[in-house]
Amino acid sequence: MAGFRIGRGRDNRTSRQHPQQAPQYGRQAAPPPYAQQQWQQGSQQPYGEPEYFGDPYPQQGGHPPRGGYPGQGGAPGGAGHGGHGGHAANNPGHTRAFSIHDDPYNDGSMYQAGAAPAAPAGPRLSWKPLLSGIVLRPGPTFLQMRDYAVWGPALVVTFLYGMLAIFGFDQAREEAIGAPLSKVVPYVLMTGTGFVIGGLILGAVTHTLARQLGGDGSWQPTVTLSMIIMSLTDAPRLVFAIFLGGENSLVQVLGWVTWLAAGALFTSMVSKSHDLPWPKALGASAIQLIALLSLIKLGTI
Repeated sequence: MAGFRIGRGRDNRTSRQHPQQAPQYGRQAAPPPYAQQQWQQGSQQPYGEPEYFGDPYPQQGGHPPRGGYPGQGGAPGGAGHGGHGGHAANNPGHTRAFSIHDDPYNDGSMYQAGAAPAAPAGPRLSWKPLLSGIVLRPGPTFLQMRDYAVWGPALVVTFLYGMLAIFGFDQAREEAIGAPLSKVVPYVLMTGTGFVIGGLILGAVTHTLARQLGGDGSWQPTVTLSMIIMSLTDAPRLVFAIFLGGENSLVQVLGWVTWLAAGALFTSMVSKSHDLPWPKALGASAIQLIALLSLIKLGTI
C-alpha cells in the first residue's frame, strides 16, 4: 500500500510540475503549421504538375534548382542520365514522363520490319538485263529491282503473251485459224488486253497478301515483276502447245515444270521485294499460283 501511494504521488507531482506536451508530428491528427503551409503551396501548382509530399529543396524556398527536378537532367519532362538522376526518377515522390507509345525498356535500336527499307542493291536495269536476269540470276535481280517499277516491260511482255496464249488452246486455235482475219485480229487483241488486266489483278492480290503478312515492299514493283514472271514462265509450254497442241504429253510435262518454276520465282521475288522469309512469301503468292494453274495450265493439260 505504501509503495502504491508513493508511485501515485510521484505521478501527481510530475503532472503538476511539467505540463503535458503535445505529441510529435506524425502522432497527432493535425500537422504542424509549417506542414500546412507546404501543403497549401503544393495544392497551388498548375494542372499537370506532380505533387510532392514534403519539401525536397528547403534551401531554395520550396523550388527546384535551376537544373530541374532530380532525374530530369536539366530538361523539362526528360529523364536524367548523369549522377543519381535515373535512380531518383524511379523513387517515390518523383516522376518520369513518357509519351503515349513510348517503351521505356526499348532504346529504339531493335530492327522493325517496314521501319527502314533496305536501299536498292544497284541501278535500275533496262528491259534486256531485266528479262535475262529473272531467268538466269533471279535473286540478285529481284533484290536490285525491289524499288523500281517496270511498267513498260511488264505491259509489253504480258500483252504479247496474251495474244499468243489463245493459240495454246486447241479449240480456240482451230476457231482462230478458220475465221476471217477481220474477226481474228480483234479477238487476239482482246485476249491480250484480258491477260494484262488479269495480271494486274493477280499481282495486286499478291502484294496485298504480302503486306498483310508483314512485308514492306511497294506495290508497283511487286505487280509489274509478277506480270513478267507469269508470262516468262509459261512461254516454253506455250511455244510447244502452239505446234503440238495442249493434249501432247510433252506440253503437259512442261506445264507442270514451268508452274513449279513460277512458284519458285514468285517466292523469291516476294521475299526480296517485301523482306519476308520464304514460307510467308510462298503463302503471299499462293492465290496467284492457283489461279495460273486453274486458268492456264489445266486448261491445256
